[in-house]
Amino acid sequence: MSLVENFIVCANNILWSYVLIGLLVGLGLWFSLRTKFVQIRMLGEMLSLVKEGIGVEHGQEAVSSFQAFCVSTASRVGVGNIAGIAIAIASGGPGAIFWMWIIAILGSATGFVESTLAQIYKIPTHGNGYRGGPAYYIKNALGSNFFATVFAILISVTFGLIFNSVQANTITVSLQTAFGFDRLTMGIILAIFTALSIFGGITRIAKIAEWMVPIMAGIYLLTALIITLMNLPLLPGVLKLIVSSAFNTNAAIGGGLGAAIMTGVKRGLFSNEACMGSVPNAAATAFVTHPVKQGLVQALGVFVDTLLVCSATAFIILLSTSYQMTNLTGIELAQQSLAFHIGPWAPSLLALLICLFAFSSIVGNYYYGEINIAFLNSNPKILMIFRICVVAMVLFGSVAKVTLVWDMADLFMALMALTNLISISLLAKFAYIALDDYIKQKRAGIASPTFDSSILPTQKGIYAWDKDK
Repeated sequence: MSLVENFIVCANNILWSYVLIGLLVGLGLWFSLRTKFVQIRMLGEMLSLVKEGIGVEHGQEAVSSFQAFCVSTASRVGVGNIAGIAIAIASGGPGAIFWMWIIAILGSATGFVESTLAQIYKIPTHGNGYRGGPAYYIKNALGSNFFATVFAILISVTFGLIFNSVQANTITVSLQTAFGFDRLTMGIILAIFTALSIFGGITRIAKIAEWMVPIMAGIYLLTALIITLMNLPLLPGVLKLIVSSAFNTNAAIGGGLGAAIMTGVKRGLFSNEACMGSVPNAAATAFVTHPVKQGLVQALGVFVDTLLVCSATAFIILLSTSYQMTNLTGIELAQQSLAFHIGPWAPSLLALLICLFAFSSIVGNYYYGEINIAFLNSNPKILMIFRICVVAMVLFGSVAKVTLVWDMADLFMALMALTNLISISLLAKFAYIALDDYIKQKRAGIASPTFDSSILPTQKGIYAWDKDK
């Protein structure tokens, strides 16, 4: 077993420290330049589109743009936004936050491209619904059934099973630590709630995410805002510390410049999932009149995840003195920092917030698996077996010690990201054409642009937008 573990660790070090970071940063910069920084110049349009989709219903199985946004946000806004940022500050220093912001800006362009492509190449389902994602555009647009199948298997196992066991583990451990609850009992309750959520399909998942995400993110952001306002005179100093530490070569400060850059980039990528190929699965389900609409909405999701939620954690920690304690990291550092601001009941509050964050991730992660299980085999019995496996993994993760599974998940995610990045780099030109068409219609005074697939040089793989198919 040690040989397998060593191989996985070695592979992760090579992929995440060299190959993927270079590709992610390079392609993020290229997509930003090629779209003329769409993630910045069309920020106002993103906000308008998210607001436009709130409360909109399109049919029994249809998902609104806002619901799709909430499903993807439910998956990527998890415990990593709290514990992960604490780890980044502890290992890379305050400067890691600056580089996390930079990668969020670049990653938002990547998120726009992959989600726009997911919309272009989505396929219709019964009840006015849609499904799609990397497996679908790899097979239908690029014509590679082998790599599409590989991707579908990787994401189903990673998100649907492994990640959900880890999220369940986090929930039961935090409840046991804060309140002394029995982990098995909490695991059974969590498994029941998971079953009630996922056996209803995407529409029930979307409705759960639609109300759950704003509540959990709102509570956490409000807490961070109150803490920031309480320490407002210290805020300029914290911002100065973040920026100055980002370029500080002093090895005594968070490991120096290299540690700050590497840690910030890694945590940013892990947190917002731009390029992983997970978010496009949710983006494809949305009912919109133009693919660019959902591309812009999902690009905003990167900002919400990193620039808002992750930054909230960073300010809570850096406005305290806890980050200077070298013996603290991860969730312990976050708890200590929160206790510094609001008192000894902070661990209980954080435990409840972690439960919301983690459960929303379970729901979002499951759906990524469902979409790709449907790609692999449309037999309803196979989907039923997958759902049972998800519930079983939630129960298992609630009581188990999760160690090797994290390294396995990292390796699977790396392979997913590589497959997706190569694919979207080959197909990105179609997203650019769609973007130009959207902007052209907006400038012509069309309030809600519509998409005509004939503007693309080839109709290969397009099924939802071509009425003749």
